[in-house]
Amino acid sequence: MAPGTYQTVVLAQRPEDSIVPGETFRLESKPRPTEDDLKDGDVLIETLYLSVDPAMRGWLKDRRSYLPPVPIGGVMRGTVIGKVVATKSSKFSVGEYVNANSGWTEVAIVKDKELQKLEVPANGKVTDGLGVLGLTGLTAYFGLLDVGKVKAGDFVVVSGAAGATGSVVAQIAKLKGARVLGLAGSEEKVQWLKDLGLDDALNYKDPEFAKRFREATKDFIDVFFDNVGGEILDAALSRAAQHARFVICGAISQYNSSKPEGPKNYMNIIAMRIRMQGFIVFDYATQYPTARKELAQWLDEGKIQRKETIVKGGLEAAEGALIDLYNGINTGKLLVEIKPDEDKPSKSRL
Repeated sequence: MAPGTYQTVVLAQRPEDSIVPGETFRLESKPRPTEDDLKDGDVLIETLYLSVDPAMRGWLKDRRSYLPPVPIGGVMRGTVIGKVVATKSSKFSVGEYVNANSGWTEVAIVKDKELQKLEVPANGKVTDGLGVLGLTGLTAYFGLLDVGKVKAGDFVVVSGAAGATGSVVAQIAKLKGARVLGLAGSEEKVQWLKDLGLDDALNYKDPEFAKRFREATKDFIDVFFDNVGGEILDAALSRAAQHARFVICGAISQYNSSKPEGPKNYMNIIAMRIRMQGFIVFDYATQYPTARKELAQWLDEGKIQRKETIVKGGLEAAEGALIDLYNGINTGKLLVEIKPDEDKPSKSRL
């Protein structure tokens, strides 16, 4: 990269199925902005970490959704943790950490109203702002508590339980007095879930999974938190208790298919009087501070554990990390380190 430039990743063409390396995205170099380029209320940030999320595949599709599709030639959408390097805003100072939706770019000029100051609680770290204290943790919090309405004594099953959202869901369910079964894609992930304190965990890639799942759900499912869709959702529908609550958070097994498959056991929704509801975490934006405070408290008290998979290599590694996400590379939150953080923030209140 030439001096005085920075890199950004743009959408080059929309994939029909899986993301195509070297074709779906394009890496571009641009002149690096300076403080002289800022207008009143602008903040220049340098990206440290990029969040890699299953929903990103949906943003590449040209269809109606909760967010408009990423335009061809537009910077790939993404949430980051950045550091302020220049500012013309009284709300932010140089050196502060921020959350921004500035996308796949090494630097960005962002309006102060579009930034959130990142505060690191006791027992926390900067990257928690994209994980347990970021949209990941908030999705788990509101999905389970508001949509799933979990209560003590419930039998909760979580698909994608070793992922960023699923692992937080499973732990909150335990905190609320539920019995929890986690589903994951390897024996290592299954063991991690058991180490977190789940009552049981199963490897869905096990040849005996169908039999073991039936045995593990003999008391039937009260709450199913789904991050996977496909055959896993179908299996859960067949094991639902009467008046079960199905929280439809994601369908990662179907995101890369041009012909996604819906559930075959949908008639059980009628027979078992199941309430199946999708949700988007942005709908709860006004409640984020309250949720973050409780999540931070649980984290500080050791009631919630988290794990991260951090891919190094800068912005050039982002495409590969996203592809690998759909192949289950991560345990916990998947991040790309865009630039090593040379400073460590001091602890502060949330």
